[in-house]
Amino acid sequence: MTVQDTEIIIDDEKIDSGDVQDIIGPLWWQVSIYDGEEVYEADLKPFAMEQRYVFALQWYLAEVYNGGHDQFYSNSTGIVWEDAMNGAKAAGLDGLHEIIKKSAERMGGYPDKERENRWKQMEELEPDFEDLDDELYHMEGIDEAVAEYVKNHRKAFYFKGIVGIPTY
Repeated sequence: MTVQDTEIIIDDEKIDSGDVQDIIGPLWWQVSIYDGEEVYEADLKPFAMEQRYVFALQWYLAEVYNGGHDQFYSNSTGIVWEDAMNGAKAAGLDGLHEIIKKSAERMGGYPDKERENRWKQMEELEPDFEDLDDELYHMEGIDEAVAEYVKNHRKAFYFKGIVGIPTY
């Protein structure tokens, strides 16, 4: 694998497209969820809180849609739980906020940001997320609400810079 420096521009045209995954591209390539809380926080420093929230929501939704809250918390992605919860609230997704909050409560109230510690929490608490998974799977309008949040906070998402993108 090599890394190719690529210019990324997030402007009004990109934001108006509504492609949230593309809009958070700079974070996707520059923020590590794999190297612990200290690296995660340091990588997020150059970005606005709104970007952070949408980045976390995208990770949360991808993981839970793929394998439920069990997968989300057992994988490295669990580090974003608090940002995803706060992001859901900020985007006016109160139902989603409640689902994430309840899932965190089932993890002892504050899921650890370190993956191995979350594994221990899951082993000790044996949380059952099936009802929350089902509730999320039946929610409508999440993607639209996140895209609208981005549009309403567009200045926070503007970006022009060089980002190292892995090529295979």
